[in-house]
Amino acid sequence: MTIALGTPTVDGVCEAMAALREWQDDEAPMQLHPGDIGWHYRFGPAETAPVIRTWSRAGRIVAVGMLDSPTLFRMTVAPDAFQDEDLARRLVEDLSLPERGVLPAGAVSVEAPVGLLLHDLLSTEGWGVDDPWTPLFRDLTEPVADPGVRIAPIGPDQAQDFADVLRSAFHTSRPTSEYRHAMSAGPFHADARCLGAYDDQGEVAAVVTVWSAGPGRPGLVEPMGVHEDHRGRGYGRAITVAGASALRKLGSSSARVCTPSSYAGAVATYRAAGFEVRPEVRDRIRLG
Repeated sequence: MTIALGTPTVDGVCEAMAALREWQDDEAPMQLHPGDIGWHYRFGPAETAPVIRTWSRAGRIVAVGMLDSPTLFRMTVAPDAFQDEDLARRLVEDLSLPERGVLPAGAVSVEAPVGLLLHDLLSTEGWGVDDPWTPLFRDLTEPVADPGVRIAPIGPDQAQDFADVLRSAFHTSRPTSEYRHAMSAGPFHADARCLGAYDDQGEVAAVVTVWSAGPGRPGLVEPMGVHEDHRGRGYGRAITVAGASALRKLGSSSARVCTPSSYAGAVATYRAAGFEVRPEVRDRIRLG
């Protein structure tokens, strides 16, 4: 049966999000989450829809991907299609041939969940592996302890504080106050909670945004950051605990996050917040 590759319209992104919500499960490996697309909406709908790709068969979406940057494609497939050979071969072709419009020419990386037949086929085609990432998981069955610092929502009025913390945390000039405003205006903002941890002087020390995939499904931490002036004081643990609590209130069964294994401090922070380390994963890389 024919598999159709498509790029959704702005309205069509909701269909891809619905598929991703349905595919989230506590027993599934780390994979593309609806919150990943929700976070990308900080660039606005006109910048988000064109980077989404869907693969459909008989009218049903069986794979969803997002070009997270010009050289990184993040994707997952329906749970019952992990070992689907027809789909895997079609994905390999579309990912390998720039003329298909999924990936540009040159060196690129693909993030895909462990267990896909796709990985075996990419190895056969000569794709390599990139640096390791560490997935972390926290069960939310039981109530989450108080984080121990003042926590408050980060709304549009605190947009500049949100941007300042992320700029400092990730040593980048990219985050702006418009990120927060665009997120608020996005169609998926009801699934998100954006929180700040405050010091004794009322300054925002750390921020987190968490994303629900619906009741009974794992939620996502994306992003979390601590201002460099407040590092080493427990604010990263506190804001992560607060994010987990917010997800539990939204009905999430668990909280997930994935960070480069080389970021030892980040891994330690998540572990301190009650997250368990899962086996490392690696992106696939196609050299130019």
